[in-house]
Amino acid sequence: MDKITYASLGSLGEEFHQAFDAALNQVRGKLGGTHPMFIAGKPKHAKDGTFADAAPADTRTLLGNFQRGNRDETRKAIAAARAAFPAWRDLGWRQRAALLRLAAGLMTRRQFEFAALLSLEVGKNRFEAIAEVSEAIDLILYYCQQMEEHNGYELPMGGSGSEQTRSVLKPHGVWAVVAPFNFPLALATGMAAGALVAGNTVVYKPASDTPFSGICLYEVLRDAGLPPGVFNFITGPGSAVGHELIVNPGVDGFIFTGSKPVGLKIYHQFAQTAPKPCITEMGGKNPAIVMPSANLDDAAEGVMRSAFGMGGQKCSACSRLYLHQDIYQSFMELLVEKTGKLKIGDPTARDTFLGPLINDVAMKKYAGAVRLARKEGRIVFGGRALSDGDFARGHFAEPAIVDGARKDSRLFQEEFFAPVLAVAKVKSLDEAIKLANDSEYGLTAGIFTSDQKEQQKFFDEIESGVTYCNRRGGATTGAWPGVQSFGGWKGSGSSGKSALGPYYVAQFMREQSQTLIKK
Repeated sequence: MDKITYASLGSLGEEFHQAFDAALNQVRGKLGGTHPMFIAGKPKHAKDGTFADAAPADTRTLLGNFQRGNRDETRKAIAAARAAFPAWRDLGWRQRAALLRLAAGLMTRRQFEFAALLSLEVGKNRFEAIAEVSEAIDLILYYCQQMEEHNGYELPMGGSGSEQTRSVLKPHGVWAVVAPFNFPLALATGMAAGALVAGNTVVYKPASDTPFSGICLYEVLRDAGLPPGVFNFITGPGSAVGHELIVNPGVDGFIFTGSKPVGLKIYHQFAQTAPKPCITEMGGKNPAIVMPSANLDDAAEGVMRSAFGMGGQKCSACSRLYLHQDIYQSFMELLVEKTGKLKIGDPTARDTFLGPLINDVAMKKYAGAVRLARKEGRIVFGGRALSDGDFARGHFAEPAIVDGARKDSRLFQEEFFAPVLAVAKVKSLDEAIKLANDSEYGLTAGIFTSDQKEQQKFFDEIESGVTYCNRRGGATTGAWPGVQSFGGWKGSGSSGKSALGPYYVAQFMREQSQTLIKK
């Protein structure tokens, strides 16, 4: 089977569907159990009991019960990671990379099982789910490759006579890894793999909506042979587990993917007593621009996939669209036509494109965005929460396409993390780029045009970390390890060194200059 990425456009094929169905039946047979945390390689049960993980497509389906970890248990996980650090650091980068490559191989063997679980737990369709597992595998392999290509980040420096100097990047120690719900396997894997291959140990907290996916990552790392304490898995509320990871002096580095408010809170609180690395990848209010010379079918397909794939619950989702006035009407008709053909429903079904939103909070955000759209603009398609029949069991909503709102409306400024696309008419590319840049965010952006001067102007002037031109597979979405780096500018990210790219792993290390005088 060919590798499936987020931008793949071909059909999946019967072989894929049969493998997915078999894995889905296997996973369904394992649901409903109680799962421990893992600290220093040992299963641990929380003093504060458990919480339930339910399927967003059918909240009657209990996926499992997970531990409600507290601050004391988080301290134990940090202590375990600190105790394991010296041996893991001294193991050397070659052996660390070899173990992580084994983990990637184990994930490959279980890819359909993990994809089926992602479909149940996150609400991803089959295509999105298997693509996420493929991305997780490639993230491990790519970060190992970066370590290998840079010879463990050791570099000879200048010197003369008897003086020899080398620059060496060394791990910090213990890293906290806090992952979001929307890509719980790929993002956790990427953040953890970057920290681990560099020689750090990890305390990993998944989102409370997606703890089951976190166990998948723990299992492949354990089974690959990572020593106890190198990767610790702890679940529980952010107010307890997350807060302890932020304030505990035993944590040497922090990496987080999620919302801007939470990311900024971590960024400001983490390094209060001493400078420490804190990498925060936050949200986006991502624009797409369509110009008269564009292939309108490609553009409509790319915008539709980016705006409504996974219900707009991607930090890279297209939520703002700037259309040149000359093609406004014809493009809108095409976009509405394509959106109207999307199948909404059970994410595990073969033909579903759009599954559920993740929880009640997401549904409330969607409802708020729709109310705002009705007040400040006009909904030209969709905008209904779905509650009839099987939809009543989960968190389902129609895609919403909105026009007529003021260009400074909250619809063009606020990240709703929902399938809501705000559309505005523009007279020129200059106006479109100015509006696109008028945002506190700067994660992704896309344009459709066949004019080479317009293409270059867009790349020169757009204020986003990830940019695309004429991408039918996704106007603003679908970055892939080693192909597109993925990181935000402005309020979308803190480090300026993007995930999926060649500068990422070095962020998990600090430089030491080593000078030796030989006589």
